[in-house]
Amino acid sequence: MFEKTELKEINRAVLAGLNSPALSQEENACDESLDELAALLDTAGGLCLGTVLQNRAAPDPRTFIGEGKAAEIKELVQRLGADIVIFDNPLSPSQQRVLTEELGVTVMDRAALILDIFAKRARTSEGRLQVALAQYKYLLPRLTGMWKHLERQEGAIGTRGPGETQMETDRRIIHRKINKLEEELKDVRRVRATQRERREKNEVPVVAIVGYTNAGKSTLLNALTGSDIPANNRLFDTLDTTTRTLDLSDTCTVLISDTVGFISKLPHQLVDAFKATLEELTFADLLLHVIDASDPGWREQAAVVDRLIQELGAGATPRLEVFNKCDKFVGDILPHGEDMVSISARTGAGLDHLRAAIAQRLDAGTRRVELALPYDKGGLLDQLYREAKVEQVEYADAILVTAVCTPKTLGRVGEYVVEG
Repeated sequence: MFEKTELKEINRAVLAGLNSPALSQEENACDESLDELAALLDTAGGLCLGTVLQNRAAPDPRTFIGEGKAAEIKELVQRLGADIVIFDNPLSPSQQRVLTEELGVTVMDRAALILDIFAKRARTSEGRLQVALAQYKYLLPRLTGMWKHLERQEGAIGTRGPGETQMETDRRIIHRKINKLEEELKDVRRVRATQRERREKNEVPVVAIVGYTNAGKSTLLNALTGSDIPANNRLFDTLDTTTRTLDLSDTCTVLISDTVGFISKLPHQLVDAFKATLEELTFADLLLHVIDASDPGWREQAAVVDRLIQELGAGATPRLEVFNKCDKFVGDILPHGEDMVSISARTGAGLDHLRAAIAQRLDAGTRRVELALPYDKGGLLDQLYREAKVEQVEYADAILVTAVCTPKTLGRVGEYVVEG
């Protein structure tokens, strides 16, 4: 079903947007957001032929952008040979249908374009599940428009009933698919919960990398852990969460995870669908908010990420702001202050400072100690296996244990520490 609105590799597009005081900041279009839409189109394999930005007091209920501007876009489409028009603003199903009829080419909005990119980029079964769920939720309210051609055949024998029947059949099919996908994603969440319990039992801290798309999250993960995750200079290059081990010191090892990039006007269907992955943020011990310091709009991008972190329920999670690409920064003074670190993941500049900042927040008070446990205190060894990192155990006159312990655990076994 969703293939009917997907982009082809050779789509030639005109981009359109409406700026209006009647729209929210999230819904509005501007020159910068149209530039970002053009970058999204390029990511999807399309070609931007031109852009149109309309200023209007309020959206037109029928054509969204206004009859006159719609006629202007139609003339531009015909003159440039475009085969699709993409709006930077969210369109209602009826507005999308009317504009498709008026302009004579396929019309889609920013949400549909992002969904198309996600569908192409998802690699793991979990990623494909999440994208499929988002696509079906986007498609469901648009079914009426897809069957509109039958309504125009008034009087034709057998058209009205079968048309309505087919639409209802499609609706039921999609509802079933949505329910099935949601059940499968519940299974994913259950598996993640089990993995999380195991990590918590082993007291392995978790660091989650978040940020605007193309801020350099994958490059940072590679630089910190020596991984070789593909890191290309394009939007939404990474959709599937990747987790690696990072040794910060001889007493602190953490799990560090890359996550899907955020973007302004991220379709709510995608946010909902990816909650199975993004809920990891709420269980992380620390967030690394990666910000592209070389982008003039980094403040607006950071605000988008902050807003989505709050929406996902991770607002209370401790956070480090990591200003990446400082080798390309053109201002006078790099952002600085508490809980801020400036780096270049590409050149390695500032990475030692970043590691130290992470360790300072996660490794406070952790010590490697030698313990001599009396045999009648063998239960403490079980506790150490649950709460500490046990490195070595020997049985002699006492149970000799080498373990990396948090201050909380040390408080319970401190009397058995062998002083060197």
